[in-house]
Amino acid sequence: MQYDVRTPAEYLEALEDDWRRDTLMLLREIIRKEAPELTETIRYKMLSYDDDRGPVFALNAQKGYVSFYAGNAEKVDPTGENLDGLDHGKGCIRFKKAVKVRETRIDGFIARAAFMRRKAGDIDC
Repeated sequence: MQYDVRTPAEYLEALEDDWRRDTLMLLREIIRKEAPELTETIRYKMLSYDDDRGPVFALNAQKGYVSFYAGNAEKVDPTGENLDGLDHGKGCIRFKKAVKVRETRIDGFIARAAFMRRKAGDIDC
């Protein structure tokens, strides 16, 4: 879904109060914990987490899942251990209603991606 908003606060306000909001808020909490240096903004009508080189992560509540965009997942997690059991493509990880964020290893994935970005590593698609 696209939200016609200009600020992160407006984006959060526009979210429906359902499981997608809960999932997005948990992912947001992990990003802010593991990468506090990133600035939360709006890009392409979704939450974006940027550093001085541009976007690092993005979050968006879709109709049937929450999208977490994180560059190239294979560069960040070549063995796939942190994404085991998650629905993902090259650059998007999809959290559906049945997925319990706290029962996944997404925090390890986010921590590794943030570490790589800080060290000027390439995590882009």
